[in-house]
Amino acid sequence: MTMHLARGLTTLNTKKRKPKKRKDPSFYEDAWRKHNKFLKSAKLDTMTLSEYIDYVHGKVKVKTRSVVSTPWHHTESTFRRETPNIPSASSHRSFGTATRKEPMQYTGKRRLIGIATMHKSNMVPIFADDEEDKSGRKAATEIATMRRN
Repeated sequence: MTMHLARGLTTLNTKKRKPKKRKDPSFYEDAWRKHNKFLKSAKLDTMTLSEYIDYVHGKVKVKTRSVVSTPWHHTESTFRRETPNIPSASSHRSFGTATRKEPMQYTGKRRLIGIATMHKSNMVPIFADDEEDKSGRKAATEIATMRRN
């Protein structure tokens, strides 16, 4: 089964609508008062009863008020501090909260032979520390056997 329309049918409603008949103005008075109360609370202009009836029936568009914004500037009522300069908590006597870190440098006490990979991207430095293993071959073979075991 398909979801197509049968021939000659349409999904558009082309029928002209009849305008609503206006009722007696006393019918609209309660809603008009509530609407004016809302407009006053929103600081907007209120409507007369005939304007409200036209508004309900869609005959009158509501005029929107344009808000003109002025740039902010100092006025006489703006609060200003009487003391212009207040010293901060850290002064010349303190050394500061964050001192610069000393750059790391190799001192040469341990002899670096190379870098081995233990597992995936786990890099391990190989040092020749022992007296009998000056080339670092023993340390490299230990790491290689650890990797395979």
